Amino acid sequence: MTRPRILVVDDEPNIVDMVSTVLEFHGFEMAAAATAAEAYAAARTSPPDLVVLDVMLPDGSGFEVCRTLRRSLPRVGIVLLTAKDAHSERVAGLTLGADDYVTKPFNIDELLARVRAVLRRIAPSEAAEAEEAVLRFADIELDEEACTVQRAGRPVSLSRTEYELLRYLMLNRGRVLSRAQIIDAVWSTDYTGGSNIVDTYIGYLRRKLGTLGPNLIQTQRGFGYVLRAEDDA
Repeated sequence: MTRPRILVVDDEPNIVDMVSTVLEFHGFEMAAAATAAEAYAAARTSPPDLVVLDVMLPDGSGFEVCRTLRRSLPRVGIVLLTAKDAHSERVAGLTLGADDYVTKPFNIDELLARVRAVLRRIAPSEAAEAEEAVLRFADIELDEEACTVQRAGRPVSLSRTEYELLRYLMLNRGRVLSRAQIIDAVWSTDYTGGSNIVDTYIGYLRRKLGTLGPNLIQTQRGFGYVLRAEDDA
């Protein structure tokens, strides 16, 4: 079985050495980067399963790295390292797509536990790997090869933008996505209009999917949207 690949991004060599040594001892394949630029290059060369990411880097913000990696690698796990235990900073990181955070100074056993927990949540099942071209959530099926969508076995006609929006939600099912994240992923970073376009297209999707079953696109007030059943909210 392939070992999960972990990318540690931090400009403090002692932290990189400690984290890399411990995680490698516990069976992970390790890679390291000291800057945002090195992190992007490492992620392109060999995409990691999870990134341990410091929020303060010498050439940029770890929050921006988090946002960029989440956009390019929707399934990657991200655990933030921060020296500040401020509520606003934790919220910012989670809103931008981080799965968890650990504040410095941290206990290495706690970090190991959080890394394992995130990997368990994001690990695809064997069935999903066998049918990787088809995304499924509840009774919705999205075929990435045929570019078709079905709900409860019945076809759903979507525009290209509606299809891309649903695909992004399904790739990140259970994760709260901000309007900015959705715009970057669906409309690209070149989009210059208002964020209310996300609300408009969420409404389109809800109406089309809602004719065949209950609403699965939940509003997380103050944060954005998440694909999950109401019973799981």
